[in-house]
Amino acid sequence: MGSSASGGESRLALTAGIACYLIWGIVPLVFQAMGHLGVSPWEILANRTVWAVPVALGFVIWARQGDEVRAAFRKPRTLAWLGFSALLIAANWSIYIWAVNSGRVLETALGYYINPLIGMAAGALLFRERIDRLGYVAIALAAAGVAVQAVAVGGLPIVSLALALSFGAYGIVRKRVAVSAQAGLLVECLLLAGFGLAYVAWLQAKGLGHLGAGWPVTLWLLSCGPFTAVPLVLFAWAVRRIPLSSLGFLQFLGPTTGFIVGVAEGEPMSPLRALSFVFIWGGAVVFGYAAWRRSRPELRATELVEPAE
Repeated sequence: MGSSASGGESRLALTAGIACYLIWGIVPLVFQAMGHLGVSPWEILANRTVWAVPVALGFVIWARQGDEVRAAFRKPRTLAWLGFSALLIAANWSIYIWAVNSGRVLETALGYYINPLIGMAAGALLFRERIDRLGYVAIALAAAGVAVQAVAVGGLPIVSLALALSFGAYGIVRKRVAVSAQAGLLVECLLLAGFGLAYVAWLQAKGLGHLGAGWPVTLWLLSCGPFTAVPLVLFAWAVRRIPLSSLGFLQFLGPTTGFIVGVAEGEPMSPLRALSFVFIWGGAVVFGYAAWRRSRPELRATELVEPAE
């Protein structure tokens, strides 16, 4: 299936995209709660890979896609691509968990504000999605925001760029692999879970693990499953049905929540750093207006061909 979809399916994909980014917006608070209970970023990551498997398996069973999962393991090329996407998302998770538990939530917010640039560039270069004049203005404003941020922090915002590039690349790979959202996620989780399970088992054997060390921390660790699998399924389902450039705009929902969390927690916000976010927000507004303007003729065409509800 390509990136286009019928009007009704496009609206469902848009809803799925909004939901996944709203969930991702509150995830920093979840990881911080675990961090306050003494769970290290690596233990959180390992538990994400382990407890995402049963949730992803539930989605596959519900969608009756077990045959597709088995077929993916029988196709070396498909398995290689999903292995690559699994490594990309694991890298993204690692950086993100470490950053939010190190008082760098604002840097994660900047990274996910940058990510739509990756989506727009990839859409134009790889999927022949057209960038109009307003799109270039949005890119220029966001690029200016990154430059100002670099001056504000005294160097390139490495954490922000790493998050943007890793997740942007993940979206590109998942868009190119002809595997459904649920089946692809289960394969990714299975490829990662062996390493995660080994680390969790080692921690537990050494008496350093937190599973079973009290119901609050155990429940938080078990929650890694749904907090990992549900938004990824929604994202992977949406990314194959609407343009990357349009989906990229939705990602402003997540970092906006992260920005609010970072400011509320008292992270440093110098005037120059604030200016960088002003540029980023300006790019977001232009991006959103351009996406809305592009969608108007599509919506009118949908109204002509779809029966009234």
